[in-house]
Amino acid sequence: MHLDVLDLRNFYYRTGLGRAARRVIREQVAAIWPDVMGDSVVGYGFTIPLLRPYLGKAQRVIALMPGPQGVMPWPTGLPNISVLCEETLWPIQTGQVDRLIMLHGLETSDTPARLLDEAARVLSPTGRILFIVPNRSGMWARRDKTPFGFGRPYSLGQLESQLRSHGFVPERHKGALFQPPSDRRFWMKMGNFIERMGQNVSSGYAGGVLLVEASKEPFVRPTGVAVKERRPMRILEGIAQGEVKPARATRNTS
Repeated sequence: MHLDVLDLRNFYYRTGLGRAARRVIREQVAAIWPDVMGDSVVGYGFTIPLLRPYLGKAQRVIALMPGPQGVMPWPTGLPNISVLCEETLWPIQTGQVDRLIMLHGLETSDTPARLLDEAARVLSPTGRILFIVPNRSGMWARRDKTPFGFGRPYSLGQLESQLRSHGFVPERHKGALFQPPSDRRFWMKMGNFIERMGQNVSSGYAGGVLLVEASKEPFVRPTGVAVKERRPMRILEGIAQGEVKPARATRNTS
């Protein structure tokens, strides 16, 4: 079940904890993809908190928002790039996306298999996709006061296995949101310190969310299967060699 777009907007833009989460995740995304010059960048789910650094740098930026979630115009003061779409039918031509980000999309989908197939369809052969999902063993997945407490959280093994089954090759992974999902003043003040410490100690597995970058599995042309030639039936060997034996005469008993 998808979250409502207004709830997502209020969390990321109107709460201190949401603004902290937006900053941390956006920094990690920018570190993974620092250069998108000339690329087509598309986000699915609620990715507008992460797409702003790419405005004016990428060739094209589009924010796809699923129908059950709803859509909001974005960015403010600029031409709108938000698009309402069906979850498994995106208004994008096949193989046209160079960079694809998914946030609050996979874990809340009712048909994750079809969603991954649609993502694979629009991604170019050399493209990259970045999944950002709640960490199953993290604190944020256990707190339903944040968007990461909804849907299906993933372990790294679960997510990578699901991606491989749909033609993706996991390339690298990171963790983020090491600070507790609490808006208390003490934890908010300690947020930056805890995040730096978490990245230094266990940047790949711990944290409230997992970031997994993947590419498309290269197409391998089948080489065919060798078929052993069958010998003709022995009863026809004489015919094949041009030898025909006369039929045995039968005695007339009349």
